[in-house]
Amino acid sequence: MKNAILISVAVMGILVVGLGTFASVKKPLDPNIEMKTAYATIIQERKGAQSDGVATNNLTSPRYMEFDRTNFDQASGTRRILFFYASWCPTCLPANASLNENAGSIPSDVTVFRVNFNDPETDQEEKDLAKKYDVAYQHTFVQVDSQGNEVASWNGGQIRELLSSIK
Repeated sequence: MKNAILISVAVMGILVVGLGTFASVKKPLDPNIEMKTAYATIIQERKGAQSDGVATNNLTSPRYMEFDRTNFDQASGTRRILFFYASWCPTCLPANASLNENAGSIPSDVTVFRVNFNDPETDQEEKDLAKKYDVAYQHTFVQVDSQGNEVASWNGGQIRELLSSIK
């Protein structure tokens, strides 16, 4: 009987020490770690590139660029599309990557502008655009004509959906 008690106490001691060690070493799980990493990457990239004096941030094509009033106005002879994007949005990030990687497949008479929506980079002009076109949430595309009137709008998608939705 004495041996059984000693064995039980020893086993319990080992379990307590083992569980205590495991709990102190194990890092807490963060379900948002991928989003936080993606957000940090976007912010870092935004501090980056300029091309031909036009800020493109991490965008690489004159067919897909950050919204800028001057560039937007200069592109009035093309079919212009506003992509309302948020740096924290899990569906916007892959759409942004798809548009950026496949910008060469955007027709030459189309210009896509990435407009910040409800994130730290959103300025008043971008907020006004969202209001003008009744954009309620990110990952919304709005095609406008040369006078800035809405031609079409849709939600979601990447390069394939963009190409099939252009009017």
